[in-house]
Amino acid sequence: MRLLERARKEWFMVGIVVAIGAAKLEPSVGVNGGPLKPEITVSYIAVATIFFNSGLSLKTEELTSALVHLKLHLFIQIFTLAFFPATIWLFLQLLSVTSINEWLLKGLQTVGCMPPPVSSAVILTKAVGGNEGIVVTPLLLLLFLGSSSSVPFTSIFSQLFVTVVVPLVIGQIVRRYIKDWLERKKPPFGAVSSSVLLMIIYTTFCDTFSNPHIDLDKFSLVLILFIIVSIQLSFMLLTFIFSTRNNSGFTPADTVAIIFCSTHKSLTLGIPMLKIVFAGHEHLSLISVPLLIYHPAQILLGSVLVPTIKSWMVSRQKGVKLTRPTV
Repeated sequence: MRLLERARKEWFMVGIVVAIGAAKLEPSVGVNGGPLKPEITVSYIAVATIFFNSGLSLKTEELTSALVHLKLHLFIQIFTLAFFPATIWLFLQLLSVTSINEWLLKGLQTVGCMPPPVSSAVILTKAVGGNEGIVVTPLLLLLFLGSSSSVPFTSIFSQLFVTVVVPLVIGQIVRRYIKDWLERKKPPFGAVSSSVLLMIIYTTFCDTFSNPHIDLDKFSLVLILFIIVSIQLSFMLLTFIFSTRNNSGFTPADTVAIIFCSTHKSLTLGIPMLKIVFAGHEHLSLISVPLLIYHPAQILLGSVLVPTIKSWMVSRQKGVKLTRPTV
């Protein structure tokens, strides 16, 4: 199962490159008003499909068991939806005086506003990336980048309700009636969401490549890549230090959950939400670039660090067992 999930993630990263390449070759197919009619098929149908799919796959019956980890849940919420975006905002005040493309910097801020992945294998990640992310993320985007959004506040939340909340709730209701069938057949929810997401990415970049006034310099792109990797490593180290203090009250297993849940950002939720909040914005694709970089970077970093983190966790757990008094 893990091999299948890893293969799907690798396929998806290749798919992102292919989608952007296809948009470069023939942007007229996916632009607004083009044959694909993305203003309807993407803005409404594709986004709603992703969240209906999430509603079907989200095991809310397991979320109640996550509530016993209230302190862990609260730490991840505060770090990912308060500390993370605020720190990025302060950092960007320094970067604003550099020659880095301003829309890539705004995209970096949107990364900070995103919740953790809804589809994470860790149930606590689902707990912190559900309804809170749907409500808080657009509020954070408007707080930090309000002047960049050309869509009225009421329109943003009405579309979020129609294309995100309603399909998610319907998916949960349907799940109640076909739960046994879903558990038995195990439909490929991840593959479906990834395929639809690639369509959204493709149409987003079609708009970019059809606009001759948009230019992305390679220097800015390389710097953003370096900054993103540095941010991820710094925040992972920071969460490790916070959660391993003597008086933190977190177990080694909690620390592992905190490291990944607090620093990972959801591409599945992020791209559709950017499509809604920045609908019609000519620089939407540039704003999306940092999130598109952050996603594979977090997977690659996670893959590299998992053996080390697992070894640390096992050794700490053994140490705890050895120090317990025998009865």
